[in-house]
Amino acid sequence: MHQLTLLLEELGVPWERVTLDLARREHKTPAYLALNPNGVVPTLKDGDTVIFESVAIALHLADRYTEKALAPAPDAPLRGRYLSWMVWSMTTLEPPIGDVYVERLKSAEQQSAATIDAALQRFRASAQVLEGELASPYLLGDTLSAADVMVGCVLSFAGMLGMLEGHDRLRDYVARITERPAYRRAMQ
Repeated sequence: MHQLTLLLEELGVPWERVTLDLARREHKTPAYLALNPNGVVPTLKDGDTVIFESVAIALHLADRYTEKALAPAPDAPLRGRYLSWMVWSMTTLEPPIGDVYVERLKSAEQQSAATIDAALQRFRASAQVLEGELASPYLLGDTLSAADVMVGCVLSFAGMLGMLEGHDRLRDYVARITERPAYRRAMQ
């Protein structure tokens, strides 16, 4: 499940999903490239504002809808921690999970045990850091933030790959996120 879908559901704002047929290369059309010069998804069009990259989109949405309180104010003491976890979710936590996923898509003969082992080692190091930081129910305390949406969704994918075995604190954290009504709506 995509973290941005969950974030939009947590925000409770109207939104529309536009699906591109990647096999037909709709993401490489001049019209789409005008929105996202990288020709990849996701891209958000919010009025006249166009944003690509998941973290940038999530930061924009959480800041745009301040009344939903999913991001600390720019001058709040927790803002630095929030920004760090937002970026960490995609730059540190997600890559080794993606590496394991890509290897497991291959036939057994084509899989690289060394690649999987290296990715699992990187994931375990990240998991250990996160476990040490989760003293509260959520990353910033007792209430959910957009950082939890980003980190929690990445971890839920790791869980689907069996990577959360032995990480009870992280499994509990993912459960807190996936048990939310917005998560159920996002899964529909």
